[in-house]
Amino acid sequence: MKLELFYSALMMAVGGILIYLAIKKKMEPTLLLPMGFGAILVNIPGSMIASSEAHGILAWLYEIGINNAEVFPLLLFIGIGSMIDFGPLLSKPWLIFIGAAGQGGIFITMIIASLFFPVNDAASIGIIGAADGPTAILVSMRLHSSFIAPILIVAYCYMALVPIIQPIVLRLVTTQKEREIEMHYKPNGVSQTTRILFPIVVTVVSGLIAPDSISLVGMLMFGNLIRECKVLGSLQRAAENILSPLITLLLGLAIAPKMSGAELLRWESLMIISFGLLAFTFDTICGVLFIKGANLFLKQKVNPLIGGAGISSFPMSSRVVQSEGLKANKQNHLLPFALGANVSGQIASVIAGGLILRVFS
Repeated sequence: MKLELFYSALMMAVGGILIYLAIKKKMEPTLLLPMGFGAILVNIPGSMIASSEAHGILAWLYEIGINNAEVFPLLLFIGIGSMIDFGPLLSKPWLIFIGAAGQGGIFITMIIASLFFPVNDAASIGIIGAADGPTAILVSMRLHSSFIAPILIVAYCYMALVPIIQPIVLRLVTTQKEREIEMHYKPNGVSQTTRILFPIVVTVVSGLIAPDSISLVGMLMFGNLIRECKVLGSLQRAAENILSPLITLLLGLAIAPKMSGAELLRWESLMIISFGLLAFTFDTICGVLFIKGANLFLKQKVNPLIGGAGISSFPMSSRVVQSEGLKANKQNHLLPFALGANVSGQIASVIAGGLILRVFS
């Protein structure tokens, strides 16, 4: 009994830390704030708010929004799709290869984690490297992972820490001379017809490659179609400015039933924290190494920093790449290239999740 009270008190303290990070540090506030408050709610001794037997509101949100219908991740992807401009990618299609390379950390981490965890848990842990919360939720739920809560907490916390983690990794795997490489963005015109066809084609192709990714890819691309069709202006703005933050808020509360002290405070959770960092680190390294390899054959060199934008953390990793490029060379403007790589990483991460589900589910 005393141990349970200690665990509850510790998790309430963790909830307080999450609230502090959300308010003071402005780290993913729409998610960390409800997660922190939810952690306090479920760990109050005698609280029934997360009890399915007592029809607690948080238990209901978890069952409807995540466990049974997976409503929240899918609706969230509509909002995310409505925010994304695929123009830089459509202008420079070769950037899709950087997004694909930027998922390497998922599979490297999954292989290493499989030495310590059952394969379904290892695959769920590896998907943290997707830097994509909804994908992490969907994969861990469908693979019936025993560590859904720590996986989601670690995934979202590391997404918020991208501006701290990535600069360190990028400096370690690139030289000053490489970071100074200047790139000049000359956008090719992208017609509205192309922009409209793109989400449709991506949905069909992704469904053929990885059928299990179709729900996430489909909702992401539907959101983008709302953006690009130009006939649903008010709905597009609502999806971007209302639907996305509202669903994120509810998602943070829905995770709360899995944030009890007894469930989270295990040695496995500490390992998941380590593996999450490994996944993010290797994703960045794989993107950078891909460009370094390509530069061996290219006459016009590509700045390897852009490889860091191959992860799905949009648009934070793009900003990190731009910032690091400017630090090395004041004339260096990498943002358009980084944005193209970043949105390609968004697509690639969902397809990677679908491939994992196809193999292990």
